[in-house]
Order: sequence, then structure tokens, then C-alpha cells
Amino acid sequence: MNTPNDAEQIRQTVRAGYAQVALATGSESSTAGGCCSPTSGCGTPASSPEAFAAQLGYTPAELAALPEGANMGLSCGNPTAIAALRPGQVVLDLGSGGGFDCFLAGPKVGAEGRVIGVDMTPEMLSKARQNLASYRERTGLDNVEFRLGEIEHLPVADASVDVVLSNCVINLSPDKARVWEDVARVLKPGGRVVVSDVALLKPLPDELRGMVQALIGCVAGAVELDAYRDMVEAAGLEGVELEQQAAFTQAVSSGDDPLYAPILAKLPPGTSVGDYVTSVVVTATRPPADCGCSPSCCQS
Repeated sequence: MNTPNDAEQIRQTVRAGYAQVALATGSESSTAGGCCSPTSGCGTPASSPEAFAAQLGYTPAELAALPEGANMGLSCGNPTAIAALRPGQVVLDLGSGGGFDCFLAGPKVGAEGRVIGVDMTPEMLSKARQNLASYRERTGLDNVEFRLGEIEHLPVADASVDVVLSNCVINLSPDKARVWEDVARVLKPGGRVVVSDVALLKPLPDELRGMVQALIGCVAGAVELDAYRDMVEAAGLEGVELEQQAAFTQAVSSGDDPLYAPILAKLPPGTSVGDYVTSVVVTATRPPADCGCSPSCCQS
């Protein structure tokens, strides 16, 4: 089966894949909003969600504080770990799924802050909103909300966000450059991006690029590191850094994950996923505003 070529077909394929994940997991698990993983509804679980998340840097304390079922191990990193969130900030999570990273960010920004999750899959949005009651009960906070929308066209006002997070989602977009342009639009001057994503070290074999499993598994949709950096810089963001993380490719290279097993089988002999794919933490900032001669601007 070939990967869809048309942008809307790609969105429909991704939406349908993650709707299936959301529905298949029932009330026992939810999603971080990223790639189908060793613990997802894309196949038979190869490990526990907690074990997979721990491999990516989530601490036992973080996982224990989540609403029940808010971790389905669909991450490729832990962007909140290095986001250095502060009380009062507004945080936006792209592809928030069941709200995993939103619920971790909420206590960090506190009652004066706000966390907004955006996801294009109604089934995931429903799951995230179901988790809100448990989050409020556990934390005493009412500072997290979820909005339906595409990450290429964020339902968020201009210059209204302090920090943008995303976990293994942007690579799924058929128009990644547009995503980064909209990220720059919604960030306040001086605002930051901390994104975990998947990128390529070298071009994938043709057989992999034509597999729907590779698309939903965050492989076929990825771009090479240099092209990724160019997109972020072209959007007008500065201080762009891409730090490679080995944990994700190590976690999916065992061969016992039903989603990645067909991908591994298509690799040339003697190669591994890690030869082609890497998880990266992408950080960047929107340039500060040019205050000019306005005292009120310079004081803000």
C-alpha cells in the first residue's frame, strides 16, 4: 500500500491512524500525541507505557502524577524536561493527543499560567478532555484546555504564547514549513520553542517511503537534519539548535514492536533504523520585538 501523496490524503491517513489508537485503547490509556509506538494501539504492546516513557527521560514522579491512562508511550522525547517552564507562562502543545505533556506542563506554569493543547483528531481530543477532571482533582488547577485544529493553522492568537512544545508530531505534517511559520506567528517576541521530533540522517530506501506504517510511525514523513534546520530558520526563528537523542531509535530497534517490525524488515541488510532516523530536540526563539522609541514597549 502506497503512502498518500496528496496533503489532505496524508492528513486523513494520520487522523484515521490515531483515531484508531484512541478508540482501541479504551479507558486504560491515552496518548502523548505523537508516533505510534511499542505501546500504542497500532499493534500488540511490546512493553509497558511507563517503561517506554522512562527510556525517553520521563521520571517516575512525573508519570505517577499524571491522570490515569494519560501515558500511552507515543513520544520520541521529553520536551517538558528542558523547557524550563515558569509560573504564569502560556504554553502551547502541538498534537497534544490525550494530553500527556499538557498535564505535565500545567503544574509548572501554575494557576496564573495556561496550557493549550491542539490536536486534529476528535477521538484524541475527547480522550484529553475526559482526563481533565482527574487532572483538576489531582492538582487543584484549572489551567489546561484542548482545542480541535491542525498544526498548520493553529487556533491560537498572534503573539500570545510563551513556549511551544511538541512531541513527535511535526514530522507527520504534509506541510512542515507552514507549521513552523505558524509557530513563529503565535509566539510572543522572545518566546521559545522546545520540540521533540524525528529527523533523517540520510534518505530512506524507496520501499520505506511507500509504506503507510512508516508514515504513521513517524519515519516516512521525516526530513533530513539540514532541511529541518532550514525550515525553522526560514520561519523567522533564531538560535536554532537540533540535538540528536539516541533513546528513541534504540527503543524501537528491538524488532518486537508490531508497527516497526515491517519497517525493520524493509531495511537494507546490515543496517538499522538508527542508520537513517534520529530523534532530535529542536530549540529556537522568536526574536525580541524592536521597541524603537516607544517607552511602553521597552518597559513591557
